[in-house]
Amino acid sequence: MKKIGMLVAMEIDAVLLRYGKAEKTEDIGTMQVLFYSMEGYELILIHSGVGELAAAAATQLLITHYGCELIVNFGVVGGLTQEMTLAKTCIVTRVVHYDFDISGLDPVEPGRYPQLPDVYIPLDQELIEKALKIEPSLKCVTVASADKFVAGEENKKALHEKWDADICEMEAAAVALQCWRNRIPCLMIKCVSDAIQGGGDEFYREVLNSSEVCMGITDKIIRGL
Repeated sequence: MKKIGMLVAMEIDAVLLRYGKAEKTEDIGTMQVLFYSMEGYELILIHSGVGELAAAAATQLLITHYGCELIVNFGVVGGLTQEMTLAKTCIVTRVVHYDFDISGLDPVEPGRYPQLPDVYIPLDQELIEKALKIEPSLKCVTVASADKFVAGEENKKALHEKWDADICEMEAAAVALQCWRNRIPCLMIKCVSDAIQGGGDEFYREVLNSSEVCMGITDKIIRGL
């Protein structure tokens, strides 16, 4: 049976609404691990909490400790363009860790890891193409990721203009980087919870609805792979 690892920062309610009570749970520090037996695969889900550090730890646990062969990260994001309206659902093709910067030490541009050819951390193209065949409505996007909640139209426009990003959030860089380092495919499905003019108030108002929309599409894709 294939082991699929799923990582969520705060969208656990949408998971429980979709899958119900887990068959088994484990606690690793402050992170909760939930186990589900699905038709044809085992789903191991970690509720990591918010931020890059927690996401990196959870991703490595899923790969090293639980032996997952595919990592799935779904969740809510901020929109950086007018096209990224509320509940717009996307598939991530590349990630930029925009607050990573070693340019004062090595001759590389801000945002770039020295092992990569540019600032963008790539995701598995074959997996993206399979997902799009299952759900053609998904928009292919670039995500800007850092440990910062971005609010306000001016800040969001600046992030889009500097990094050519469509959405922003707080875990994708860690997940993508750990998967790239371990040579494990990674699928990221994201849904907008706060549009370009929005901020914290809109996020809290829309987070559950956007999470449920994202969870439904993610589940459809996983079952169809």
